[in-house]
Amino acid sequence: MAHWLGTLAIAGAGTLFFWSLSLPLPFLFGPMTACLLAALLGAPLKGVGPISKGARTILGVAVGASITPEVVHQIPNMMASVMFVPLYVAVIGLVGVPYFHRICGFDLPTSYYAAMPGGLQDMVVFGQEAGADVRALSLIHATRVLIIVTIAPIVLTQLFDRPLIQPIGAPAADLPVVELAVMVAAALIGWKGGERIGLFGASILGPMIVTAVLSLSGVIEHRPPREAIVAAQYFIGIGIGVGYVGVTLLEIRKDVLAGIAFVGILAVLTVMVTEIVVVLGFANPVEGFLSFAPGGQAEMTVLAIVAGADLGFIVVHHLTRIVLVILGAPIFAAFFKVRGRGGDTPG
Repeated sequence: MAHWLGTLAIAGAGTLFFWSLSLPLPFLFGPMTACLLAALLGAPLKGVGPISKGARTILGVAVGASITPEVVHQIPNMMASVMFVPLYVAVIGLVGVPYFHRICGFDLPTSYYAAMPGGLQDMVVFGQEAGADVRALSLIHATRVLIIVTIAPIVLTQLFDRPLIQPIGAPAADLPVVELAVMVAAALIGWKGGERIGLFGASILGPMIVTAVLSLSGVIEHRPPREAIVAAQYFIGIGIGVGYVGVTLLEIRKDVLAGIAFVGILAVLTVMVTEIVVVLGFANPVEGFLSFAPGGQAEMTVLAIVAGADLGFIVVHHLTRIVLVILGAPIFAAFFKVRGRGGDTPG
């Protein structure tokens, strides 16, 4: 309990520091930076567990609420850009797996799941089933998300001249009480229902699916209130920083540095594919960048909201990437006969 309260206090101090200096996204970067530094200094931080997952349901609802009939009608116009997602994921795999396996010296299962730009939790779960090094996967993916979430706002503001000042939502007091209750129900039902059926990324994808149905049927017309999205940023920031608790010098030299170098590779690939879709006229620069930036879906959702980007366009691309990575994981395991728990090969 003391460690948990200490973590919240450190995160709160980081938030106040970023807020006082008017730095961007203080409720995300403040707790993330403070917890990261504290973890590297050896502080006994403790993750917020179910609260962090619950915070992600808020962003799932926000994404689902953005899927309106207008967005659905625009999906055919997105297909030219979406078609680049499978190629993008394939190139990442063709470059990333040999990088981690031959250059960094990881075994094949660890190399595959470290290279794939899926959700951290999803890749760790699949990797564990395949006999990969779970700790290495956690650190590599945490490093990927940390760097991309840190650099993306700089790219948006300095390169694309897009200030991150768009309102993240209306105050709770301005939204209908009934609609707020429906959002809460959608978040809980989608989250727990998704977990029950084995949906990966259930805390985001479950609420998103339920809310999208409600949005398309006209039951929900607003995104979650400002206060809820701020809370989501806060706990997501804590989760990223706490991921480095207990990290050793050996892990920094091998796992974290491997992750940092791989982000450089991803950056080159992201710039290339973004430039292609923009030059071909399939996407605007901001939407193209956020659609192909291989960060976490939750973090990219926050950036899309504050940048005033087309959230529906970006979500379709990230969902395509996630589905491809998740579907490809068991296929890879079966094809290469990688070992699962207890030494069994997946059937």
